[in-house]
Amino acid sequence: MPDPRETGLTLDPKYDAAGLVTAVATDAATGEVLMLAHMNEEALAATLATREATFWSRSRGRLWKKGETSGHVLHVRDIRIDCDQDAVWLLCERAGPACHTGRRSCFYRRVTEHGLEALD
Repeated sequence: MPDPRETGLTLDPKYDAAGLVTAVATDAATGEVLMLAHMNEEALAATLATREATFWSRSRGRLWKKGETSGHVLHVRDIRIDCDQDAVWLLCERAGPACHTGRRSCFYRRVTEHGLEALD
């Protein structure tokens, strides 16, 4: 019998032992991966309510809304969840760079056999 979490239409995230799910944010227009973060139940609820990406910061030990200090908010246009509901995909419009380094994406380096290579 199929698992209702995997085939049903009820949002029932499968949080890990720390109470988190992985969240991937992409540019809604281009598909570019912008960042990867984590959400707890409160962060997901805030994102659903405000349509602005909110995450759980493992390093700060608190909720943080992307852009709360920089103004580089991620406006969420669509939210998807994977088949077993342990990862969230946010399709976003950026209000500035997504990365705290000032780059448009956190994924600005390629891994090569010789180390890292900058992409932009």
